[in-house]
Amino acid sequence: MDFGFTQDDEDFRTDARAWLAERAKGARDRRAWERALGAAGWIGLGWGEDGYGNRRATLTQQVVWAEEYARSGAPARSGHIGENLFAPTLLAHGTDEQKARFLPPIAAGAELWCQGYSEPGAGSDLAGVRTAAVREPGGRGYRVTGQKIWTSLAREADWCFVLARTEPGSVRHHGLTFLLVPMDQPGRIEVRPIRQMTGTSDFNEVFFDGAHAGHVVGGEGEGWRVAMSLLGFERGVSTLAQQIGFAEELGAVVRAAVESGAVHDTVVRERLVRQWAELRTMRWNALRTLAGSGDTGAPSVAKLLWAGWHQRLGELAVLVRGAAAGVGPADWSASAPYELDSAQHLFLFSRADTIYGGSDQIQRTIIAERVLGLPREPKGAV
Repeated sequence: MDFGFTQDDEDFRTDARAWLAERAKGARDRRAWERALGAAGWIGLGWGEDGYGNRRATLTQQVVWAEEYARSGAPARSGHIGENLFAPTLLAHGTDEQKARFLPPIAAGAELWCQGYSEPGAGSDLAGVRTAAVREPGGRGYRVTGQKIWTSLAREADWCFVLARTEPGSVRHHGLTFLLVPMDQPGRIEVRPIRQMTGTSDFNEVFFDGAHAGHVVGGEGEGWRVAMSLLGFERGVSTLAQQIGFAEELGAVVRAAVESGAVHDTVVRERLVRQWAELRTMRWNALRTLAGSGDTGAPSVAKLLWAGWHQRLGELAVLVRGAAAGVGPADWSASAPYELDSAQHLFLFSRADTIYGGSDQIQRTIIAERVLGLPREPKGAV
């Protein structure tokens, strides 16, 4: 596939850039911003089906939108989990009734989603799920009990898609079901923010105590198949948008190296050039993947590439500043123990890049087993 931009794509870019320039800078309320995106038809460009309130766009136009959004300085999306992960999964495995119920509110920016996968004690081992779900009397749904961790946007989300064990005594990837759980269930769902070393709380613990789940996607016991399908959607055009942000961060590191004089160090110069070259390589690899390479290991390869790259960039960001990197932008106070500048935040937050979304060890195991055909890693019973 020749992945190039046509005149129609460039016209689409002009429209997207103009819309974002007019509205993005003043956007502060993330909920209101999602609704604005939905009203203008910018949510769900890649769903490929009519009737859900989203405008149609080709693959290259989806890339254009993602790139322009990243360049615009618009707020971080609150609806990306619903739009880019849950919606494609529902289109692939959901019923017509489920699509009609859940896709229009996502396209309108009216309902936000979070992902209930990771659990304490299981880490990146998704098959180690212990959260259990039992049928309610009368078969109206399920009652979910258990704990999820590292759940992004759990405090803002209206719904959570939860991987739970519905077959008692089942182990590993057997007996799992993909359930849809409304988050507004006082006394049955508790969300606890996790304070990170950056001082922020981007992730949460979620406790389910008999929470009601009225929808099953893909059928009971088919949760592993649905969950694996969803993980495949984590690549896609968002990878290219992510790289736009990476390029801006790299530019800031280069400017800091020039200002501090670190650029005159031959080792630093070599590392800066290597970061630039690797970023270009990631872009071409992402385009190859979007063009349909058919490589089953592509998502894992992409995760290994960008996670390590971003972590090394964080290390370089503080290296080029020297001793000044150890001093925060504001004095310490009891109400605000520390404040980080952008380079310090990049360094600390990027430590998690090689862990969340499937650790490097898990990605290498996937490549070894599913691509190279090596013997499977021994795993104990859950």
